[in-house]
Amino acid sequence: MSYSFEYIDIILLAMIAGFIFLRLRGILGKKTGFEEDINSSFPHEAPPAKQNFDLNSNTFDENAKKEFVKGAKIAYETIITNFAKGKIKEIKSLLDKGVYQQFEEAIKDRETKNLLSETTFIGINSAEIKEHNQNKNMIEVSIEFVSEIISCVKDKENKVISGDPDKVKKVLDTWKFAKDSRSSNPNWLLIDTQA
Repeated sequence: MSYSFEYIDIILLAMIAGFIFLRLRGILGKKTGFEEDINSSFPHEAPPAKQNFDLNSNTFDENAKKEFVKGAKIAYETIITNFAKGKIKEIKSLLDKGVYQQFEEAIKDRETKNLLSETTFIGINSAEIKEHNQNKNMIEVSIEFVSEIISCVKDKENKVISGDPDKVKKVLDTWKFAKDSRSSNPNWLLIDTQA
C-alpha cells in the first residue's frame, strides 16, 4: 500500500514541475532561432559626457546638449562621492591636471588634520548648460548643477566640526568641462569648479 503513495507523490511532483515549466515558458517565451542579437540591437556609444561636439557646426543641438547633460550628471555625482571618500585616483580620468592637484591637496590636508568627510549624495534637482564655446582647439562647456547632499566633516573623535549629518543641503555648483577637439581621446575633463 505504501508503494502506491510513492507513485502518487512522483506523479504529483511531475505535474507540479510541468505546470511550473509551462508557466515559465509562457512568461519568458521560447527560443525559436530568430532572436535578435542583443549586442546589435543596443547601440554601443561612449558615455554622454565623452561625446564629440564641434561647436563651430550645428552638431551641438538640443539632442547633443541633452546627452552631454546626462553624462555630466554622472560625472558630477561620481566626482563628488569619490572626492568625499578620498578616492582621488578613481576620478583621475575625469579631472584636468590642475583640478586633480587641487583635489589631491584638499584630501591630503584633510588626512593631515585627521578629518573625515561624510557625504551622502541624494540627487540632482537640475542641470543646465550655461555656456559653451570653442577657444582655439579647446571646447568648453559650463553647466550649473542644483543638487541635494548630506555632508559633514568629523574630527578624529567623531565629533562634527562642520556640516550636519542629519540635514539635506541644497547645493549650487557651476562646473566647466573641456575637451581638445584634435584629441582622439573622447573624455571631457573637469577644468573648473565654482560653488
